[in-house]
Amino acid sequence: MTRFVFITGGVLSSLGKGLAAASIGYLLKMRGLAVTFLKLDPYINIDPGTMSPFQHGEVFVTEDGAESDLDLGHYERFTDVEMGRVNNATTGQIYHRVITRERMGDYLGGTVQVIPHITDEIKNRIRTVAHGVDVAIIEVGGTVGDIESLPFLEAARQFRHDLPPGTVVYIHLTYVPFIAAAGEVKTKPTQHSVRALRDVGIQADVLLCRTDRPIPLELKRKISLFCDVKEEAVITAMDVESIYEVPLFLHQEGLDRILVRYLHLDAGEPELTDWKELVRRIKEPDAAVRIGVVGKYVSLKDSYKSLHEAFVHAGVANRARVDLEYIDSETLETMDQTGLADRLSAFDGIMVPGGFGERGIEGKISAIEYARRSHVPFFGICLGMQVAIIEFARHVCGLQEASSSEFSPQTPHPVVHLLTEQQGVNEKGGTMRLGSWPCQLREGTRARSTYSVGEIQERHRHRYELNNAYVALFEKMGMIVSGRTPKRDLAEIVEIPDHPWFVGCQFHPEFRSRPRRAHPLFRDFVGACLAAAAQRRPAL
Repeated sequence: MTRFVFITGGVLSSLGKGLAAASIGYLLKMRGLAVTFLKLDPYINIDPGTMSPFQHGEVFVTEDGAESDLDLGHYERFTDVEMGRVNNATTGQIYHRVITRERMGDYLGGTVQVIPHITDEIKNRIRTVAHGVDVAIIEVGGTVGDIESLPFLEAARQFRHDLPPGTVVYIHLTYVPFIAAAGEVKTKPTQHSVRALRDVGIQADVLLCRTDRPIPLELKRKISLFCDVKEEAVITAMDVESIYEVPLFLHQEGLDRILVRYLHLDAGEPELTDWKELVRRIKEPDAAVRIGVVGKYVSLKDSYKSLHEAFVHAGVANRARVDLEYIDSETLETMDQTGLADRLSAFDGIMVPGGFGERGIEGKISAIEYARRSHVPFFGICLGMQVAIIEFARHVCGLQEASSSEFSPQTPHPVVHLLTEQQGVNEKGGTMRLGSWPCQLREGTRARSTYSVGEIQERHRHRYELNNAYVALFEKMGMIVSGRTPKRDLAEIVEIPDHPWFVGCQFHPEFRSRPRRAHPLFRDFVGACLAAAAQRRPAL
């Protein structure tokens, strides 16, 4: 029988429920158990696909094309278990399903209510994702006390009544702050948070106490007493230098051992040697490299969460530390060539990530032109590839008014355009090329040598494509298409062979990067940046 671990959060947001869930999943998987996840998001949007990255952060795309919460990225990176659309449920999805059933007459004229109809649908989603695994880890988004989370918490409460004893564990992530003025660690926020959770009918079995310092034994005993949690189950979740240290710290605190016992699971001891080596490489690099990330959502780093982690993985593969500096592309638009060179010359590589809309495009074009002319390694992803195409069309091919039909519908040279079947579509949600698509790699190209195979699968999230009408001109002038989607003949990768490293890809490789298996494009881009850095300064 599948066991269920529900993770809730209290006191304040951003304590790290997603990382806690991913770390628990990793530890249980290393004990030989099959795990899966479900992120319950309390917002009314159907999915985060139309939400601003400034509000929601990154939209993580799964193999099956679901636009989902960024925590699914943590789940995949830590456990290497593939997520899909069943692994993320929003209030919008739940209510949409219930209302649709009501319109179809499925409730036989009955009054449709939050309890039992909404909560039953939530429980159905939990049961669906849990099929065929040993442990399902359910992360309830939001903070205890939020009105939006109440139906999810009620559904979680009911689960313990629906199942036999010893099959459900409730973990509550809370905050234990150090008050500098008093010189003390305070437990009162945790006590209030646990009381709020108890008010909705859930008694926590385990407390993860987020803190910036070790919690003394006497404070653990106090928390145990006032929160009615066993002393052994008061777990210190201390701030760490790297997020990849979290599983090791929780294991040291005995969390996975407690869960195995509470859930009556037959599981061996975890083998953590490889993960410890991963953390060692992150903390003890042999070299360092500086990369400028020129984007438009730089004020919220979670907008590029998978990108950031992919660079960490690439650094591990190259035994190097990757120092990223996020640059608002709009700040580059008013700079002359001298100012631009001064701003970008400190970097060993330039990256332009994905995004939507016209804002900051000219700054990105300027950064790409600098990288191309100065022979600085360049990597463009999704919109970054499209902007690289525009820059090349304007400054190499002589098409001064070249643009994307997204930014300039009347451009005489739409080198990037909308797919024909998407023209005239007014809705924004669910209208993109999403999920995993095949890509065939051209012999003798950098892309082929990087991947070392002839065909790959990569995840997409975009509407616009390179206009094939201009490919012959681009290739004549020195930019080649080195990867294409078979059947539909869509450009997936472009590169400039006569350059230290200049590659753009239409897909999002960051979604498939893993801590112990860096994505080939990130790995080789960082390698090229290290080669450039070696010419500028000695290794560490």
